[in-house]
Amino acid sequence: MADETLLAFPCDFPLKIMGETRNGFAQAVLEVVRVHAPDFDGATIEMRPSSSGKYLSLTCTVRATSKAQLDALYQDLTGHPWVKVVL
Repeated sequence: MADETLLAFPCDFPLKIMGETRNGFAQAVLEVVRVHAPDFDGATIEMRPSSSGKYLSLTCTVRATSKAQLDALYQDLTGHPWVKVVL
């Protein structure tokens, strides 16, 4: 079954998105997230720079409504040229 998941929807689902520190990184991530979760509040993004400051980690907790939504969001985030890792 392709839709098997341990999650019960809807649920709050945290995504950690990492990329090199650059102007516009958080805004670019926010735009991708809002395509899939239009009600996501950008003010809730948690930002954490790496110890060297070279990388920035963003945590976006979205209200997930389906596995398909999360899969599409993950695919779009990992496909963005500025994003290195999505957990």
